[in-house]
Amino acid sequence: MARLLLPLPFAAAAAASASSLDLAASRLRLPAVSVARRDGLFGGRVVGGAVRAPARLARRGLCAGAEPGGSAGTAVSQDEAMEWVKKDRRRLLHVVYRVGDLDKTIKFYTECLGMKLLRKRDIPEERYTNAFLGYGPEDSHFVVELTYNYGVESYDIGAGFGHFGIAVEDVAKTVDLVKAKGGTVTREPGPVKGGKSVIAFIEDPDGYKFELIERGPTPEPLCQVMLRVGDLDRAINFYEKAFGMELLRKRDNPEYKYTIAMMGYGPEDKNAVLELTYNYGVKEYDKGNAYAQIAISTDDVYKTAEVIRLNGGQITREPGPLPGINTKITACTDPDGWKSVFVDNIDFLKELEE
Repeated sequence: MARLLLPLPFAAAAAASASSLDLAASRLRLPAVSVARRDGLFGGRVVGGAVRAPARLARRGLCAGAEPGGSAGTAVSQDEAMEWVKKDRRRLLHVVYRVGDLDKTIKFYTECLGMKLLRKRDIPEERYTNAFLGYGPEDSHFVVELTYNYGVESYDIGAGFGHFGIAVEDVAKTVDLVKAKGGTVTREPGPVKGGKSVIAFIEDPDGYKFELIERGPTPEPLCQVMLRVGDLDRAINFYEKAFGMELLRKRDNPEYKYTIAMMGYGPEDKNAVLELTYNYGVKEYDKGNAYAQIAISTDDVYKTAEVIRLNGGQITREPGPLPGINTKITACTDPDGWKSVFVDNIDFLKELEE
């Protein structure tokens, strides 16, 4: 079954300081979720206060059925929720961030990094423009969603965002091309600290860092988003249980006082992954206002929101359809405050057909 990619029209409208949706989300006070409601979302049928699970779902462990004799149903456990998450069709879809000169950034990404401009949309009534770029179609590849807000020329990237990763077959050759096009190289090609992989670092026109990783042919050249976290074990636990990601690998570098964890939905040589970095002794970071969020696919935004709540995440936008386009989404933050958005798979297909 094809993997699906979903747009984030609401996220792109964020202004430099905060979008209207961000402001609205910040005012949300989430109500407690009843056992009946939570079990019902996982397939149960509420009858006289008890939750009865459909047999087809009970067999799969998606919901807690009623006790024998018709007593009230039990709450969905973390193990049951995680089992459902593992069966959900998920992948990293696109990463959203803000730029000050859209045409200049598009030129850099296409000429220096070899990306293609997949589509572009202008929303004058909301005063922003989006551009989607990547190495393949949006329905099968991880891509970037650039957002230009009218009249905003610069943003604060902050210290929490790390870099994007791009797999290339020849790092030195790519660096030479970047230099020839006037790009900034902040680290010349060479082995990574504490490892053998050949890498280099460059910056785009807005100062976003890109790690060039020397790797053979891959179906997903746009391969990493690196974010810094204050408690690595806490972050790993959250992304495993709430997002259904796998811990692909973990590496400690005591000489350089940092530890990394690669999280994702498949092997990192074939899929985009989230690289979490913990710097010894650093518990919090300034996130700035440039980086926005990652989008992830799901078959059910309602169930997704409940699993996130169950595992300590904060829902910043209640699950439901977006006004105007009716695509169902839900938004949340992880324990470090990084935002993610889950978008309904089928709804996106409908958008593509319009």
